[in-house]
Amino acid sequence: MANSPSGDSMLDRLVRILDSFDADQPTLTVTALARRAAVPRATAYRLVEELVSHGLLARNDDGEIRLGLRLWELSNRASLTRDLRLLALPYMEDINQLLQQNTQLSILHEDEVLIVERLSRPGAAVNQAHVAGRMPVLRTSMGMALLAFAPSHLGEGFLQRHQQEALAQHPDLRRTLAHIRLTGYATLAGFTDPETTGAAVPILDEHRHAVAVISVVVPTDSDLLPAAVMALRTAAGGIARSLAGAA
Repeated sequence: MANSPSGDSMLDRLVRILDSFDADQPTLTVTALARRAAVPRATAYRLVEELVSHGLLARNDDGEIRLGLRLWELSNRASLTRDLRLLALPYMEDINQLLQQNTQLSILHEDEVLIVERLSRPGAAVNQAHVAGRMPVLRTSMGMALLAFAPSHLGEGFLQRHQQEALAQHPDLRRTLAHIRLTGYATLAGFTDPETTGAAVPILDEHRHAVAVISVVVPTDSDLLPAAVMALRTAAGGIARSLAGAA
């Protein structure tokens, strides 16, 4: 794909436009899109029209732009996340019913926690995770479990890239990760919300590397944490067996 005069390819620009939307800004004007994507406004108008024509973007009645349904359709064809979600959902529903708390399934992607599925619960503890959203590795129990059980080259690479942040947030990080590997689960209190504690258990492959994690967030002042860890352990083991059987 040809490069623009600035040196970036047209594909780079298309990806930046699609990546400009987030949970806080699900709709944007073309001018705002151009600014966020660092694309000239005239180019942004042209690319937006093409993306709308293909269903990758959509235009609201007020003229603002949002992600199109075709992106959802294409993303649901991704075999890893599709199979993972389908196999995990019955276990997530059981946990959601048992604990009466929001439950999520996530993976490690591009140095962040990517939420693959989330089951909500009225009256549950504050939980900032949302489907297709990203959260920081070092500030979530999900991320800590994923990091602890990541293949060594991925874990070491992450720590090298985020050394200062890791030291600031977890001065004894390697010991913490070793403890998570020993116990088989991660808990983190007050990092995302001061009144909640996250608990996460990895879903392991045959090499004992994390394919994903299943997690909940519970009120810190409740007595739900032991039951949450037990339920997550059972679910993670069941999902791992289902994944192995489907391979």
